[in-house]
Amino acid sequence: PQRCSQDICCRKLVTLEVLIRREGCVLNQLIMSSILGFFKRNYAAFISPPTPRNADDSSATSPPLKFGILGAAAIAPAALIIPAKSHPEVELYAVAARDISRAERFAKKHGIKKWYGGQDSYQSKPDYNGRDRDILHIYCAMTELLDDPAIDVVYNPLPNGLHYEWTMKALAAGKHVLLEKPSGDTAEETRRMFSLADQKGLVLLEAFHYRFHPAIRRVKAIIDSGELGPIKEVNATLAVPKGILDSVNDIRMNYDLGGGAMMDCGCYPLSCVRYVASSNPSAVTSATAVRYPKDPRIDIGTTADLTFPSSTPGGAPVRSTVKCTMSNSPRFGFIPKPEINVRAVCENGSIELFNFVMPVIYHYITVKPDGGIPRTEKAYVFKGDGGKGEEWWTTYRHQLEAFVDKVKGRTPQTWMSAEDSIANMEWIEKIYEESGLGSRPQSTYVLPTL
Repeated sequence: PQRCSQDICCRKLVTLEVLIRREGCVLNQLIMSSILGFFKRNYAAFISPPTPRNADDSSATSPPLKFGILGAAAIAPAALIIPAKSHPEVELYAVAARDISRAERFAKKHGIKKWYGGQDSYQSKPDYNGRDRDILHIYCAMTELLDDPAIDVVYNPLPNGLHYEWTMKALAAGKHVLLEKPSGDTAEETRRMFSLADQKGLVLLEAFHYRFHPAIRRVKAIIDSGELGPIKEVNATLAVPKGILDSVNDIRMNYDLGGGAMMDCGCYPLSCVRYVASSNPSAVTSATAVRYPKDPRIDIGTTADLTFPSSTPGGAPVRSTVKCTMSNSPRFGFIPKPEINVRAVCENGSIELFNFVMPVIYHYITVKPDGGIPRTEKAYVFKGDGGKGEEWWTTYRHQLEAFVDKVKGRTPQTWMSAEDSIANMEWIEKIYEESGLGSRPQSTYVLPTL
């Protein structure tokens, strides 16, 4: 009996060893698959996007939309140029810059057919109003681009303080507009831009690209399903590591151009908590700004506490904290430390998304039901029939798909409404007021009577 017992024990140990080895192999395969997926996904997303399936199909019935870019902006490659390479209905047609040689270099580097620059490039007969020579050149370059009848869409990545004027001019010229965030310096500017777009029957979209990706949509779906119960608290942070931005020359530090952390990176977490909470805040209870030493009108970081209407009848208000900084201190004094997350605490658990702004690089969704088993999810593609996109699609590529669908008269998978854009700008202004900094200066541009 003793030997029999020993044999049984040995057999169990062997079985356990086999299981451990098998599980180890599975774990190793999962790790390798995850690493390979990371490199494959990011290579396709940022380095070599696959050619559109019908790019060489002469029978395609939908002609491409010709895009013109206002300014040789650093954000343009990631936000439009690379995504356009894999979209069969997009043609990068023209770019304008104040320096024609810079415009030419930019165009040739990115395969753009036409370029404008210097004294005659942004739209003919501009009103200079005594602006300095560099600004004068910008106005000439962009106005000539807007006069080009071949251009269907204008992408506006100009500094915040120029969003209103050049979006209004583009709309007046009959162009659809893809407008970088934040939409303007004030909610009133945003309201006027969308009003003109509506009057002229044109598409205007504020480029909150993260909203078009499956990751944030999955978070919203889990919350809306009721699995975790009503929301009690929702917080979001976007912190850029210190040293990433050039604090001396960066336009984000220019008050007259609509600079400030709350404008540049703070608009993201504010938009995100509003989206997750499915409502607008009811109040800004506190707001603290870290001021830029060289210009105290500029914030290099802002923290705001908000309240939202209760998610249950008669319940307590939903609490929220929004944090942003353009100078996040490094770990151990030298390791860059980005923070890009949104977290909701609900009645019966919590959910958190890491890297809600650029989830294609890497992200994870952590779901922790009270009394249940925690789980981690990833959402690189939309599940179910009819969902558009590939694992390597960036937030910008999803956004471009939706924008083209809208212009072409199709129903986009996701959309950012005018009301949403206006409300986000309203609450940015309210946070600035509470912090003591006040709104950014509103544009003095007046659209000529047509």
